[in-house]
Amino acid sequence: MAKHKLFISYYHSDDEYYRDKFEELFGDLFINKSVQIGDIDDDLSDEYIKRLIRENYISDTSVVVVLVGKNTYCRKHVDWEISAGLLNNAGLIGLALPSHSSYKKDKYSKDDVPGRLVDNLKSGYASFYDWTENRTTMVNLIEKAFDKKSKMKDEKDNSRIQMKKNRCS
Repeated sequence: MAKHKLFISYYHSDDEYYRDKFEELFGDLFINKSVQIGDIDDDLSDEYIKRLIRENYISDTSVVVVLVGKNTYCRKHVDWEISAGLLNNAGLIGLALPSHSSYKKDKYSKDDVPGRLVDNLKSGYASFYDWTENRTTMVNLIEKAFDKKSKMKDEKDNSRIQMKKNRCS
């Protein structure tokens, strides 16, 4: 597999452990384009933060991986990151974390998965899997998302209005 550029989207307060674990397990397999803690000042305007994420982190990303924990669905930054990835033609994967209600279940609930991810799961552009620590599995998931982004580009759905505020704390 070629080293793809990945952006990892997650809710920093709840799911930092899994982001760190993802990088520990798979970091040598990809080029990390993610925002790190402290990279962006929270006091900046929302529009400026969105532009920084889009232009400095996601503009050349191959695949956006969304780590979906129990509160990820309600975070505006996750919505903005998914939207920026779609604008820049990145592939899209959702990974249900062990803290999520859909983990190890046959189907996900659209009520606690980020809405923009749900839109693209419905269209077939994105895929949703359970958290894995298996390197071969992760390579295959990333490759599938990378291949799907050009084959299914017309199925991409970024029509939802971007979130203006978090829906939970």
